[in-house]
Amino acid sequence: MQELIHTMIRVLDEERSLAFYGALGFGEIGRSRVGGDTATVIFLGLPGDGGRLELTLNDGRTEPYEIGEGYGHIALTVSDGMDAELARLAEHGIEPERPPYEAYPGGPRICFVRDPDGYRVELLERNPVDAFGTAG
Repeated sequence: MQELIHTMIRVLDEERSLAFYGALGFGEIGRSRVGGDTATVIFLGLPGDGGRLELTLNDGRTEPYEIGEGYGHIALTVSDGMDAELARLAEHGIEPERPPYEAYPGGPRICFVRDPDGYRVELLERNPVDAFGTAG
């Protein structure tokens, strides 16, 4: 394996999902019809990056998906500090599950928001993996 290229989640409402992820800084990179023309996939990316998030809309689906206990979250670092980011997101009606906190002493401040389908998105002031150095 060489690279993790994207994560896919199934969503019900295209407009609400695009508005949510747009507020997080994602832009649409491309879309196509798949599955014998039974679903639409929309690839989203952050500025300067590729299509890292795939939203899949299955035609005719109206019932919410069961997220399941195995799903955890998508994680994003914030660029202007946690407080500024949360203030900006609040303008879009996006509120954290609880106030930012350190998951462990000296760790980055984090908090979680939920997308319109209930998927958790973790916001971090810095990438905790940076403390580990590079693998190699």
